[in-house]
Amino acid sequence: MKRRDFLTGAAVSGVAAAAAGGLAAPAIAQDKQEWKLVTTWPKNAPGVGVNAQRFADAVTEMSGGRLTVRLFSAGELVPPFECLDAVQSDVAQMAHATPYYWVGKSPALNYFSTIPFGLTAWELAGWLYFGGGQELWDEVYAPFGVKGLYAGNSGVQAGGWFNKEINSVEDLKGLKMRIAGLGGEVMRRLGVAVTLTPPGEIMPSLMSGAVDAAEWVSPWLDIAFGLQKAAKYYYMPAFHEPGPALEVMVNKARWDSLSPDLKAIVTRAAQASSAESLADFTYHNIDIYSQIAEKWPDVQVRSLNDDILKALAKTTREVVDELAAKDALVKKVHDSYMAYNQKAWRYQNNADLPVLQMRKWFFENA
Repeated sequence: MKRRDFLTGAAVSGVAAAAAGGLAAPAIAQDKQEWKLVTTWPKNAPGVGVNAQRFADAVTEMSGGRLTVRLFSAGELVPPFECLDAVQSDVAQMAHATPYYWVGKSPALNYFSTIPFGLTAWELAGWLYFGGGQELWDEVYAPFGVKGLYAGNSGVQAGGWFNKEINSVEDLKGLKMRIAGLGGEVMRRLGVAVTLTPPGEIMPSLMSGAVDAAEWVSPWLDIAFGLQKAAKYYYMPAFHEPGPALEVMVNKARWDSLSPDLKAIVTRAAQASSAESLADFTYHNIDIYSQIAEKWPDVQVRSLNDDILKALAKTTREVVDELAAKDALVKKVHDSYMAYNQKAWRYQNNADLPVLQMRKWFFENA
């Protein structure tokens, strides 16, 4: 027997023996599939659109191309607020968005984005990963045939851009404002005419006077979208978005069809994206904020006074209590979230809050 024939025969025999013995033979070729990922964000939008692309690229690369994810920005395949419908119907297999865009489907989804006076980015991650939040999220999304994964956070957001100063609750009455989430309902009860426009329409609406005020994200994205050109009073921070989450939604049937290793790749890519996006937002928000006074001297950074914040807090309590009473599942999510939120408040009063306050002694006495 020739040496080459012997080696070939031995290799085949070895693979057969391994299979017979219960050992998996090395994979030579595997089926490849391509999934569509739709987003609610304009193409290459800083922070959101860019990190959606990074997630798609990470899954494609880590899977060795076995699962290729192709991204479609807002409007390229479906309108921005039809992403959930697209994933449910398998027009797209995944979406990158934020859960509170779908509260018309279930009000419980507010808790997986953000709640006014609620959890910060790192606290929300703690609840989702270790406090039972993910399991509750799975339960909420189950009737819609989708799987939700935590995939990012912008950190503390800004309160918004206003065409006039807000010095009292009375100043809110009659104001037309673009504002998302439960914060919009809180504002509505205080006399604000609330609207929710897709991200790409915020600046034109504010510039044209269709709205008198608008919140979007925070300095990095707000400046990138040109909101400083349309209003000069910039209120920080947001009472309503202390740490809003980004998500990757997956069609549940498609998710269930994945092999265990591909599920792990998608899960870990989402977790990596959650950390990367928060770092991205944190760095660039700090950097852009430091440039506002010099580059945009007309912008006046303000904060809401205590009387307004107390009114917002009181109204928020009414809103979330009513939310919790809607049905048993919403109450189940509410109770878990709020119990952890209260613990976080007590802890942070003696942890992050004083550390941030301490920093002034270093810089003010340098």
